[in-house]
Amino acid sequence: MNLHVRAAALDDVPAAAEALADAFAEYPWTRWTVDADGHGDRLRALHHLYLSAVAVPFGRVDLGEAGQELVGIAVWVPSTGVPDEVWAHVGPAAAELAGHRAAAAAEAEERLTDRRPRKPHLTLASLGVVQHRQGRGFGAALLAPGLDRADQDELPVWLETSAEPNVRFYRRLGFAVTDVVDLPRGGPRTWLMLREPGTTTADRTATAAVGRRAESAP
Repeated sequence: MNLHVRAAALDDVPAAAEALADAFAEYPWTRWTVDADGHGDRLRALHHLYLSAVAVPFGRVDLGEAGQELVGIAVWVPSTGVPDEVWAHVGPAAAELAGHRAAAAAEAEERLTDRRPRKPHLTLASLGVVQHRQGRGFGAALLAPGLDRADQDELPVWLETSAEPNVRFYRRLGFAVTDVVDLPRGGPRTWLMLREPGTTTADRTATAAVGRRAESAP
């Protein structure tokens, strides 16, 4: 089935947050950094917060639709341009939603901060495909427009993933691992990846191939 990709507006945020919460229900990073008590509701609220306060106003959120169904979301955020006062609001709100895992979330974030690129770049903050649609090539198809935009703007793309199968998926799209971090206190291993502009791979010309796993890290 063909995938139609369009930019999200604020009115799309509730549906997008719901789909991302489904896609990331068992994701190692969020299982480690978000309280297990009411985990699904917390995850949904965290995605809603980030989409509405950061990604839609200052970045771009691509929605992937198959027919009338929202099957995936790609969240792109520039390394510059989000006002400090926005982060000052999002940080405490996210910590509250993390519940008893707020300290673990802060420690994980601190461990990764210094390893992120200093030069201007685009961050793929989230790529999620709803669970019953995973493994059908929707993830690669959903990423293609954003990667094309990054190439046109000559921007590298950065991401972090805590699921090893995603590393293989992203390598096929031109990303390379820059570092591997084991989070403290038994937290998940996290791969840091960068794609330089203009990178081409076989998958860029076959984004709808069947069988690729399409969920990702935030």
